[in-house]
Amino acid sequence: MEQRLSLITLGVADVARARSFYESLGWRGQEAEETVFFQAGGMAVVLWSRAKAAADNGLSDTPVPAGGFGGIGLAHNVRSSSEVDEALAAAEAAGARITSPAAPTFYGGYAGSFTDPDGHAWEIAHNPAFPLSPDGSLSVPDLGAE
Repeated sequence: MEQRLSLITLGVADVARARSFYESLGWRGQEAEETVFFQAGGMAVVLWSRAKAAADNGLSDTPVPAGGFGGIGLAHNVRSSSEVDEALAAAEAAGARITSPAAPTFYGGYAGSFTDPDGHAWEIAHNPAFPLSPDGSLSVPDLGAE
């Protein structure tokens, strides 16, 4: 299997509500058959009914308890600490719950976190060791280099 990720599907309770939230952040989606697709760099983020996504993967739809962690964290890296603050403010204004206010990190960066209306965890981070290319893509640096 090639080392690549093509789509991230977020199972949501209400596709229209979820689309509205992400579009409030400035994302632009396209809808087909009750599924919303957002181009996100070289991949896509998809919003789909949680029940349909679970069934499609042969799983039961057992929700995570309110305030619980579903086991997956999504990250959006930015170019500066001020962009972290701006993104968190935009997410909160769109209806996100800030779960970790922005603060300096152990790795010399700056980050904060929120959950979207369906409880999906997002980190907004500025990590100077992981610079972004002009198109916003991230390449993992050689972590063994000194």
